[in-house]
Amino acid sequence: MKHAGQRALDALQPLLKELRAIPGLVERKRGVFYCGATAFLHFHEDPTGFFADLKCDGDFERYPVNTPAESARLLRSVRAAVGTVKSAG
Repeated sequence: MKHAGQRALDALQPLLKELRAIPGLVERKRGVFYCGATAFLHFHEDPTGFFADLKCDGDFERYPVNTPAESARLLRSVRAAVGTVKSAG
C-alpha cells in the first residue's frame, strides 16, 4: 500500500482541514502529522480506497477513511490519542 499522493490528498482535503484544527497536531508535510516530535498520522491509498495510519500506544493502527462515518471515527480516535500523548508528556 503506497503513501497517499497529491490527488488522494486532494480528495481527503475536508478531513485534512479538520485535522489541522486539532490542537497538538502539526502537519510537517501535506498529509503527514506529528504530535510533538513523534510521527503520528499519515495516509495511504490503494485500489480499495484511502486509509490513515494513526499511532496509538506506540504502534500504528490503520483506519479506512472513505466515508463520512469512517472519517468521523478517525477524528475521534485522533483527538483521544492526542490527549493521551499530551497527558503523558
